[in-house]
Amino acid sequence: MIKTFFDGMQLPVNPFEDITVKVQGNNKQFDIVDLGEITVIGKRKLKEISIKSLFTDNVYPFSTTSSPLSAKTYVDNIYSLMEKSAPARLIVTGDGMDINLLCSIEDFEPSQHFGETNEYYYTLSLKEYREPVVKRVQIMQTAAIPKALASAQPVRATKAPTTKTYTVKSGDCLWNIAKKYYGSGSQYTKIVNANKSKIKNPNLIYPGWVLVIP
Repeated sequence: MIKTFFDGMQLPVNPFEDITVKVQGNNKQFDIVDLGEITVIGKRKLKEISIKSLFTDNVYPFSTTSSPLSAKTYVDNIYSLMEKSAPARLIVTGDGMDINLLCSIEDFEPSQHFGETNEYYYTLSLKEYREPVVKRVQIMQTAAIPKALASAQPVRATKAPTTKTYTVKSGDCLWNIAKKYYGSGSQYTKIVNANKSKIKNPNLIYPGWVLVIP
């Protein structure tokens, strides 16, 4: 028998329909001169799952557990997760099913049929949740300089100005590159003027190009 768990709660009734995990690509198409349209394959989008079923206090022949929580408890627990902006884990096992996914709740629609106070029909829409990764930068402290040395004026060698460059990556455009370096995408013409030998059409730049950033 298939068993479905959400945030540690075993669902009293399995989904009415087959559980389908929707996975979409995130590819981009570009038109290349003398080559035509090409596809740059990106990382996939987040997985999506939709569940339609029943929360009930009653035990039916098709129930998955003989001691379910109350229907209202299931509903309240899901509302609580949404209020706390907390992800929850979906686990589906049995009969070849193997789903173990940390999810965010995108939509939850419980409804009651007239006169049925202990049952909720519901639709639960979930999306895969990825923990954001924060990179830490360690700042090295400069050792204290003795006063005698600090008062002396060091002779600095004159350095030739270094040329700043940027390597084009998939999905880049001149507007975004200009915004990164100048704070405004409208400054992209500076980059065009500094790379006239390479950029013939400002709308067409290719991954791997090394552009001079003036």
